[in-house]
Amino acid sequence: MTWTQVYDPVGHWWLSTIIAALPILVLLGLLAGLRLKPHICAVAGAATAVLVAILAFKMPALLAVSSFFYGSAFGFLKIVWIVIAAVFLYDISVETGQFEIMKQSVAAITPDRRLQVLLVAFCFGAFIEGSAGFGAPVAIAGAFMIGLGFKPFQAAALNLIANTAPVAWGSIGIPVHTLAAVTALNESDLSAMIGRILPITAVTVAFWLVRTMVSWRETWEVFPAILVVGGSFATTQWFWANYRDSNLVDIIAAVVSLLAALLFLRVWQPKRIWRFADEPSISAAEARDSVKHFTTRQIARAWMPFAVLSLIVLVWGLPSFKLAMNRATTPAFRVVMADGKARPGPPGWDWPYLHNKVLRTTPVVPKPTAEGARFDFNWLTATGTGCFIAALLTGFILGLRPKRLLYIFFRTFVRLRFAIMAMTCMLGLGFITRYSGMDAVLGLAFTRTGWFFPFFGTYIGWLGVALTGSDTSSNALFGGLQKITAQQLHLSPILMCGANSAGGVMGKMIDAQSICIATAATNQVGNEGAIFRFVFWHSVALAAIVGVIVMVYAYVLPQFIPSGLNFIR
Repeated sequence: MTWTQVYDPVGHWWLSTIIAALPILVLLGLLAGLRLKPHICAVAGAATAVLVAILAFKMPALLAVSSFFYGSAFGFLKIVWIVIAAVFLYDISVETGQFEIMKQSVAAITPDRRLQVLLVAFCFGAFIEGSAGFGAPVAIAGAFMIGLGFKPFQAAALNLIANTAPVAWGSIGIPVHTLAAVTALNESDLSAMIGRILPITAVTVAFWLVRTMVSWRETWEVFPAILVVGGSFATTQWFWANYRDSNLVDIIAAVVSLLAALLFLRVWQPKRIWRFADEPSISAAEARDSVKHFTTRQIARAWMPFAVLSLIVLVWGLPSFKLAMNRATTPAFRVVMADGKARPGPPGWDWPYLHNKVLRTTPVVPKPTAEGARFDFNWLTATGTGCFIAALLTGFILGLRPKRLLYIFFRTFVRLRFAIMAMTCMLGLGFITRYSGMDAVLGLAFTRTGWFFPFFGTYIGWLGVALTGSDTSSNALFGGLQKITAQQLHLSPILMCGANSAGGVMGKMIDAQSICIATAATNQVGNEGAIFRFVFWHSVALAAIVGVIVMVYAYVLPQFIPSGLNFIR
C-alpha cells in the first residue's frame, strides 16, 4: 500500500496552511502561552499532528503512527543520546572538581563577562557544532557558562543565539552534503554560496550576542574584541567554504577565531571590566592571580575531559572512519539482494509500514518520489556514543571507579528524563509533518510571494529548522522545493538552495528540541516557554537579515553567485 501526499487537502491553500500549522500552534501555544511542562506540550503537539495527518490529510493511520515512532527512534539515537552523554561528561567534570579549575582558567583570560560569552558560546560552541552538532554545543557550552557563573537563563538563551552562524556546516558538513544530494547541484557551489551569505552575519551574531546581554554603550566598549572574534571567524568561514571543502569549515573557523581572541586579549582588555550586578568587581590582574596556585599540569588536566571529547567527536565525524566502523558493527548496513547486488539507497533497516510507502509529488519534487525510511542503527559511530566513550575515558583517567561512574550516569539520566521524553516526541512530531506533507504545505505558502521569494524563501529554511530542529533535515525537506521554485521564477537554484540552509540556521534557536536541550543542560526544565519568548524575535530578526542579503545577491549582485567553482585539492 502506498499513499500520495496532498498539498491542498481542503481546496483552499490558505485554509490548508492553517490546518497544517495546527500541531505547531498547539505545541507553541501550550509551551509559551499556557506555560505547561515541555514533555506535556510535546505529547500534545505530536498527538495533534497524528490527528491532523489522519483526519485532514487522509494519511492512513498506520503510516501516521509509524512515522511518529520512526522519528522518535531517530531522535533518541541521533540527538537525545548526544545530550545524555554530553551532560554525563559535564557531571563527571563537576564530580571530580575539574570544572572549578576550568572555570578559573577561563576567568584568568578575562574576567569580563562580555568577553567570556564570546570565547565560550561563540568560539567553543562553534567548534563543538562543527565536530558534533545536533544539540551538543548548546548542552556543553551552556553547562560550561553556568560553571563560570552565568545565570542559567542567560546561559541557555545566549548559547541558543550563538549556535547559529556555524550550523550550516555542522557535524563535519552534513547539512551541505545532504543539500547537494537532494538537489543534485554541485556541492562546492552550494558550500561557496552559503559561505558568501553567513560570513556576513557572523560578525553580526557576535555583536548581537553581547548586545543581548548588556546595553549599547557597554557593547561598544568591547567592539574591538567583537570585531576580532567575529571577523576572524567570518574570514576563515568564507575562505574555507569557497576554496577548500565543506567538511571542516566550522572547525577551522572556530579554532582560528579562538586563537585570534586569545592572542588579542593578551595585549588588549576593556578599560572597564563588566560583571553582573550581584558580583564583586575584579581586575584582569586579580583574575590572573586567582589561578596562580594551579600548576600548568593541573589546568591541562582540568581541560582534559573536553579535549578528549573534541578529539573523539572529530574522529567520529570523519566519513572514512564512520564508513569502516558501520560496515563492521552496524546491522543491515549493507544488504545483498537476490541478484547478488548491493541494495541501493541509504543503509539500515526498512522501517515497518513506512519505507517507500509515501510518495511526494509536484510541485515539491519534479516527479512522484518515494520517501525512504531506513533506520541506520549506527550504535557505535553515533555522535552520542563518541561523547559517551569520551566521558568514560575521562572518568577512568580522573580516578573514578566503574560503580561511581554508573551512579553518576544514572543520576544524569534521571535528571534528564522529562527532557528525553520531550525531545523524542518533538522528533516524532517533525517526522509526522514530513511524511504527511504538512511541512510542504507550509513551505509552499511562502512560494506565493513572487518577486519577494528570495526574502521569504529564506524563511522556508528557517521554518524547516524550527520544525525539525536540524538544518540537515530542513535541507532534505525543502531543498527540492527551493530548486523547483527558483527555476520557475528564473532565479539561481544555487542561491535559493543556499538560502534555505543559511536561513535555516537562524531557526535553530527556536526549535523546541534545541530549547529542551538548553533547559536540560542548564537545569531549567519547566522554563522552556520563557526562553522561547525571549529568543523568538531574535530568530525572526536575524533570519530577516539573511533574507535581505539573499535579495541583494538575487537582484543586485547576481555575478557573485558561484557557478562551476572547484575546491582547491
